[in-house]
Amino acid sequence: MEFGEVLTAMVTPFNENKEVDYEQAIKLARYLIDNGSDGLLVLGTTGEVPTLSQQEKLNLLEIIIDEVGEETTVIAGTGCYSTAKSIEFTNKAERIGVDGVMLVTPYYNKPPQAGLENHFKAVAQATKLPVILYNVPSRTGRNIEPATVAKLAEIDNIVAVKEASGSVEQAAKIRALTDDSFMIYSGDDGLTLPILSIGGTGVISVASHLAGNEIKEMITAYKEGKVELAARKNAKLNELFEAVFMTTNPIPVKKALNLTGPTVGGLRAPLIELPSDLERKLKEVLVNYKLL
Repeated sequence: MEFGEVLTAMVTPFNENKEVDYEQAIKLARYLIDNGSDGLLVLGTTGEVPTLSQQEKLNLLEIIIDEVGEETTVIAGTGCYSTAKSIEFTNKAERIGVDGVMLVTPYYNKPPQAGLENHFKAVAQATKLPVILYNVPSRTGRNIEPATVAKLAEIDNIVAVKEASGSVEQAAKIRALTDDSFMIYSGDDGLTLPILSIGGTGVISVASHLAGNEIKEMITAYKEGKVELAARKNAKLNELFEAVFMTTNPIPVKKALNLTGPTVGGLRAPLIELPSDLERKLKEVLVNYKLL
């Protein structure tokens, strides 16, 4: 299974009443696939998934699949802290017709490595869909160690990991322990090029909302052996990568989209709007990149 090189972790648009704006979600999805994204990751961290009801999640998946499912890869974030609930929602997403699922490390309850292995294995065995593991210890409180990833990679439909530990060394260890067909995606825009250098596939990106074509060009240059060109393109993008993570994601990227289009509305509590001092810095970056 190939998902592509640039997968955008899509924000969830809200209207002025903080209800999911499905019409804007369709417009955003089309914009992204027309501007460098090989696929969409719906219901991830960037999509404010903890604040969405299950019905909102299902509705969002249905409308995205109906509108763009034949044009692009659609992956659903279906994991949570509960194995049973992760299986239940994965099965619902499978019936809707998604191309794959991404399973976040169970958060808050901090299972040991054997518990993580059992969790991911149970969900994978309950679906025919390809599975991406999502390792983001800064949010979940638990790291999926490379040896655990390697064991899970032996399961036929566990095909990739979104590695967002911030450690290129960890990604390199995963590469050393897994078959070349197992895909490693950077979960940090700024580490995409280093992770490509150790045998990574691409990125599950936030910045691709704003610079999808440029990120795609950087990855293409690297894979064509134009390493110096890729390095220059990466360096040029660095300020933008830093800007979209200047505070908690997706606060900055939603503000950037509302300034540059397509508009996506506000944020649901407990997230807050970007403070004025950071908004000024963000606007400066957007102007520098000729996005504003």
